[in-house]
Amino acid sequence: MDFSAFTEITPTAAVDAARHGWRAKCLQRLIRLDLPVPPTVALPVETVRAIAAGQMPDTEKLAAIFDGSLVTIRPSPENPDWGGPTTVLNVGLNAAKHAEIAKAHGQAMADAMYLGFVQSYAINVARLDPDLFTAEPSAEALREVLSAYEDEMEEEFPQSPARQMAEVLRSMARAWEGTTARLLRQAKGAPADAALGLIVQEMAQPFGPGLSGQGTIQLIESVTGAPQVTGRFRGTNPANRKAEETLYLVKDKRGHSLEEAAPGVFADLQRYCADCRTKLREEMQVEFALENGALRVIDAVRVQRSSRASVRVAVKLAQDGIIGRDEAILRVEPRALSELLHYQIDPRLPRDRVARGIAASPGAASGRIVFTSAAAQAGAARDERCILIRRETAPEDIRGMHAAVAVLTERGGMTSHAAVIARGLGLPCIVGASEIRINARDRSLTTRDGRTFREGDTITVDGTNGEILAGAAEMLEPALDEWFRTLLHWADNVRDIGVRANADTPDDARTARMFEAEGIGLCRTEHMFFDEDRLTVMREMIFADTAKDRKVALDRLLPMQRADFIALFDIMAGLPVCIRLFDPPLHEFLPQDREGMRELAEALDRPQSEVMRRVEALSEFNPMLGMRGVRLGITMPEIYEMQARAIFEATVDAEGRGIHIVPEIMLPLVSAKREVEIIKNSVDAIAAAVHTATGIDFDYRLGVMVETPRAALRAGEIAQHAAFLSFGTNDLTQMTYGLSRDDAGRFMGDYVQKSVFPEDPFHVLDEEGVGEFLLIGSARGRKTNSKLTLSVCGEHGGNPESIAFCRQSGFNYVSCSPFRVPVARLAAAQFALRDPRERDESAGK
Repeated sequence: MDFSAFTEITPTAAVDAARHGWRAKCLQRLIRLDLPVPPTVALPVETVRAIAAGQMPDTEKLAAIFDGSLVTIRPSPENPDWGGPTTVLNVGLNAAKHAEIAKAHGQAMADAMYLGFVQSYAINVARLDPDLFTAEPSAEALREVLSAYEDEMEEEFPQSPARQMAEVLRSMARAWEGTTARLLRQAKGAPADAALGLIVQEMAQPFGPGLSGQGTIQLIESVTGAPQVTGRFRGTNPANRKAEETLYLVKDKRGHSLEEAAPGVFADLQRYCADCRTKLREEMQVEFALENGALRVIDAVRVQRSSRASVRVAVKLAQDGIIGRDEAILRVEPRALSELLHYQIDPRLPRDRVARGIAASPGAASGRIVFTSAAAQAGAARDERCILIRRETAPEDIRGMHAAVAVLTERGGMTSHAAVIARGLGLPCIVGASEIRINARDRSLTTRDGRTFREGDTITVDGTNGEILAGAAEMLEPALDEWFRTLLHWADNVRDIGVRANADTPDDARTARMFEAEGIGLCRTEHMFFDEDRLTVMREMIFADTAKDRKVALDRLLPMQRADFIALFDIMAGLPVCIRLFDPPLHEFLPQDREGMRELAEALDRPQSEVMRRVEALSEFNPMLGMRGVRLGITMPEIYEMQARAIFEATVDAEGRGIHIVPEIMLPLVSAKREVEIIKNSVDAIAAAVHTATGIDFDYRLGVMVETPRAALRAGEIAQHAAFLSFGTNDLTQMTYGLSRDDAGRFMGDYVQKSVFPEDPFHVLDEEGVGEFLLIGSARGRKTNSKLTLSVCGEHGGNPESIAFCRQSGFNYVSCSPFRVPVARLAAAQFALRDPRERDESAGK
């Protein structure tokens, strides 16, 4: 291998990030900015691969470039997130150099440096037992480690700088090719054939009679992104670590600062950071060294930052004209926005983690643990912050979830009841926490390591990363600030698919408006019936023996439903509202335990035996595939008639107050055209009756929620009677796979790990299976009705990958939980900007 196997980095050298890695390219840019970077040589990926295969470059010529100076060798992969082998410092240090340093800076300093290098070389290059090389600096320790090296390697410690360099290069190249290293970087997103470049750089020796040491500096605070000089500087004294002094960068009453000790150096560092920001178009952290008062820049890396800081930095760079708005939009990971909408645990503080689960709804909260919804409601009445813990939640737990500050379940997956409701409410939630065991009788929770928490103890639920912590944690407030709003307004200007919210209550609707959703894409009316004052009336309706008796109970529910819809229409102020008629099986509104049945018997003034018989009669072997959805509307038409009347009377009320609304009525669990015909005729009749009674004209749209495979396949004929098709991908996925979304979490991790499924299909839309039903249904529906509106209203509507599929498939909008609306808005904008067709059109202008 000849001298061309490596390149000295100069402003004009042919250095490429793909060949030489990110660090080599970044150093060249720093050199072009006239920063005082030490002489540096880059080894390209082909050279490193050759080294790993046993073909060494001419290290004598490579060492000659540095003319006897010590060097550091560092990894330079294409992407900094991929990591790399351990950096080795002071390569070239031998007995002669040791004596030279001792003469210039003292024996203790020389011994400490040589000892440190031998230890690093023995452990990281020769791969010897670290326990043999852990001594503290002293002349005796240096003799011991040199002797230990000789005993283990059966040769003296290498004295040739070229030999040392060759061994370090070989060790790093082979380490990169190792199985463990390969798996680690692939877990970080690196391709299987990811290659490594290496950097050889002259060491900055941070010692001498003048100010010497090493440090880092950046111009923003990493958690908030606010302007702030941040970093550290540590005066170096290898011979006596206790004598090392850490200085603040800026003046600080707590101690000495670099700004005071070397104001010129401090000013230069600030200027270098500002130049990097402008020319490299990024907030950079500069690594520097002071060598007897002389400043040298060793490296610069992108500032590590939180999600909230990322948003602020991207927007500020665009506002300052350093990057364009489109690039600012593309720089922020959509999922990261979820962290800004909720309280988050301060990442700067330690954590006492006791268990993990599935991060089902982002945000964090601390509170006293309770094990029943009643206890959560009682706690909320006393202004206590409570965390509701259940094996798994059921519809009757909704009131307890409203009262709690977070939810934790032992079972469940991303689309389990707890997860879906928590995301809608904006509650931190962890599901599928298999590392805990709940004892409902003792009202206690036990973790895998044997720690026990009882009702009333305080824990913290971190729904962003799925961690359960002991005690209370310090929180960062939500960051719905000017930077957040600005970025999303820029995103709205470029996205080309609508974003609505799933909202069941006025509170949900207000949240949807706060996040600037373009309407309500799914209002699940059954959630309105779980309030305490309505539940009893609902149960009376269920226990009615005849349609006439059912209507008596429904007449009591009518004004309540009408008030709900009036509130929604007022809040949405003319934006579209899509209302799904009653969907769940009736048994969900009935108690399942003996105590609950006794209380219900008292409320209904009926014998407990009758209540038990009715509950048993309504139970089904598979209720999610039984008497629910449109089947209820056909067998008990008075339920849907009451809801339709409530919707139209609320519409008339809104029109009378100057709010023009065209309500959208959606039929759930449809599987046949005739179902739609029957309900449409009934709803049309109710609309005509309300118009006749009020004399006020209004319009409405009737559509179908496509949740069954048959509805997708027969979409052509169903579309004859529908203005829109909204694909409910939660149930459609469940029915396509024959898989319970509540139970899938128990084994889904194994399935994904073993590549049975590439992703959890309840979390990321299965484009090959479920996605094909969307394509078939949309194509057949629009062939019948070219004006048919298409949407997705399942939880996939807030998933970025699923949004991309919907956009490419020509859907009009997606609808998701209110707290996922910002994520959907940003993701939709990014897909529009990255679309090759968009780029081709803009290139032609």
